[in-house]
Amino acid sequence: MTVTTPSTVEPSEPASRSRVAVGRPSAIWVLIAGVLGLAAAATLTVEKIEILLNPDYVPSCSINPVLSCGSVMITPQASVFGFPNSLMGIVAFTVVLVTGVLAVAKVELPRWYWAGLAVGTLLGTVFVHWLAWQSLYSIGALCPYCMVVWAVTIPLLVVVTSIAAAPATANGVVRLLHTWRWSLVALWFTAVLLLILVRFWDYWSTLL
Repeated sequence: MTVTTPSTVEPSEPASRSRVAVGRPSAIWVLIAGVLGLAAAATLTVEKIEILLNPDYVPSCSINPVLSCGSVMITPQASVFGFPNSLMGIVAFTVVLVTGVLAVAKVELPRWYWAGLAVGTLLGTVFVHWLAWQSLYSIGALCPYCMVVWAVTIPLLVVVTSIAAAPATANGVVRLLHTWRWSLVALWFTAVLLLILVRFWDYWSTLL
């Protein structure tokens, strides 16, 4: 008589592999991005409320004809979906901030969570670049607090995507992009700064 033992079905992915251990530098950066982004979005919201209450109010970030939050916040582009864009920033960066706190505390979140955050950050990056283009070539003014959001969103996309795509680094293309990610960020920032410099050169040249 032959005794057969029931086979054990192995899970397709062990629980330990479904969660991501984030390195401390990446965790700290996610936390910093959440703090800076949330602070900028909250300040913009307060300034917007002040303008709604008093049309003659001059925002604290209206520094000169180019760096002028007031000129930007009264445009349709500042309320794309019918409410101030900064409210979306408050929600989004609250999520980033909480994620950063958990990552710094070494709480391992599911890989799908990081993938979802990477997709959300990508959408946010596309949106802020559209706003940047509108600021440069349609509105003709820059919002300093908005620029803080631009500045943290770009590296945040790189960091979050690196975390989510860690298992794929065996792929040659992905590994190459991962290796040169900070160089790409530097080029990215350089391109944005050059666009700002060229667009408003008539004003910057008067300051020399």
